[in-house]
Amino acid sequence: MVDWTAQVGELPTIGLLGALGAVMLLDAVPLLGVLVPGDVAVLAAVGVGRPATGAATVAAVVAGCLAGWSLSFLAGRRYGDRLRHSRVGGWIGEDRWAVAEAVLRRGGGRMVLVAPFLPVLNALLPLAAGGLRMSYRRFLACAAAGAALWAGLYVAVGTVSRSLAGLLPGSASPMLVTMAVGLLLAGVVLLVTRRGLRAATAAAPAA
Repeated sequence: MVDWTAQVGELPTIGLLGALGAVMLLDAVPLLGVLVPGDVAVLAAVGVGRPATGAATVAAVVAGCLAGWSLSFLAGRRYGDRLRHSRVGGWIGEDRWAVAEAVLRRGGGRMVLVAPFLPVLNALLPLAAGGLRMSYRRFLACAAAGAALWAGLYVAVGTVSRSLAGLLPGSASPMLVTMAVGLLLAGVVLLVTRRGLRAATAAAPAA
């Protein structure tokens, strides 16, 4: 049987990083981002890559995230109210819109910084930030820092998981082990982060 994980590992590094950046761009799009497993993509890239590509992986993630979030920000700046009351806004949910706006009003740029650690809201906050007329320069700076922290976390966790995979029997797939262990370890970190943000979202209006 063909080892498809090994075949993926043979792909050019530039191609893998380009694909990763495209995945992260899609992950940053509201609604579509819910269907795109950005964290799995990062861990998979680490699993099939080389240790020396860690910095390049972070750069690809940050570039993809900023591209997607910038598009969402600009869409919110120009079509915020129209989108909110459109069918797309209905799919997103008024309660999520209200939470995103309340979070941004309370935390501002700090909430943009931690947005990558908030599932679902990570794609909606840039849209809300544009609608609230946040400075794009401030938004971009906070978003870049947040994306770098998020990517750095997953690359670090993925690297540790890949090392653990090397201790397992030779039949174990490094990429699959990296993803499985990485998701487990990162899940713990993200759970702690989300608990720390409950105070910021507690005051958001309910649907």
